[in-house]
Amino acid sequence: MPQNLARGVFLFDTPPKIESFAAVVGEKEGSGPMGDFFDKVVTDSHFGQKTWEQAESRFQLEAVSLAVRKANLTKEDIDIICAGDLINQCTGSSYGLRQLEIPFMGLYGACSTMAESLIAASLLTDSGAAKRSAAVTSSHFSTAERQFRAPLSYGGQRTPTAQWTCTASGSAIVSADKGNIAVYSACVGKITDMDITDISNMGAAMAPAAMGVLCRYFEATNSAPTDFDAIVTGDLGILGSQLLIELMAKQGYDISSVHKDCGEMIFDKDTQDTHCGGSGCGCSASVLCGYFLPMLEQGSLKKILFIATGALMSAMSVQQGESIPTIAHLLELRRI
Repeated sequence: MPQNLARGVFLFDTPPKIESFAAVVGEKEGSGPMGDFFDKVVTDSHFGQKTWEQAESRFQLEAVSLAVRKANLTKEDIDIICAGDLINQCTGSSYGLRQLEIPFMGLYGACSTMAESLIAASLLTDSGAAKRSAAVTSSHFSTAERQFRAPLSYGGQRTPTAQWTCTASGSAIVSADKGNIAVYSACVGKITDMDITDISNMGAAMAPAAMGVLCRYFEATNSAPTDFDAIVTGDLGILGSQLLIELMAKQGYDISSVHKDCGEMIFDKDTQDTHCGGSGCGCSASVLCGYFLPMLEQGSLKKILFIATGALMSAMSVQQGESIPTIAHLLELRRI
């Protein structure tokens, strides 16, 4: 069972292991700097389906199926699946995964969902409730734009601080005894609200949540940025990443040499017109499963922190003039 170090911070006595993983992305993501690292690039944004929402479900199903096949498993080997997305009521997950007939837990943490689902899957596996659990999430540019912003046909101008929702999915299989990547510890984030109301500036809204979870983890574990090969944030983007570095410096932590951001990495800011970078549940999930987990598996990285960040607003809350509450969840992953 986990050892509690502080409220929401815990070490696993017998760390669960990541046995397999897969990343599936769309054409724009596959054309970016990370394109060669993904398992599958889908050039059809509809993925052969009638609607964008059905396409996102297909992305998620494909990511889970690939991760299962890569480990030479079958769907019957997965005891529980923890999944979520950005579509209302997590329908991208439930409609996409229903045919697998695996016991299902739907989660919502906005863009933090990959870290949240990995924490949940690891706790289930470590407790003995499951021998293997799967964590998966997804996003789709067109489903997110339709739900959270103006219709695409409106042709609204994007601000310089805006980010591009990734069409992507990532999945990881968490095992009790197989794999050479350990989920060593975790820190569950606290809701953070800095009264930001600009939905086109998610990086600024989420950076304080990332700072909060990092500081809590460093204090509880008596660790420092230099103890890690990389500190990977989910999708703060270019502006949010700069802000996080500044906020951490004010707390006495210099993360500038080890910080990486999935939203900043997935697109080329000079050629792909994505402004401040990528966002969406699938952003951190695909970069984690396509790039960072293989680096850990191969031994190029030994120890990283993965912090997925999310903005917890809805279209309704924004229309009512509410500020944007945010969250960040953290996991320490180690090569063993």
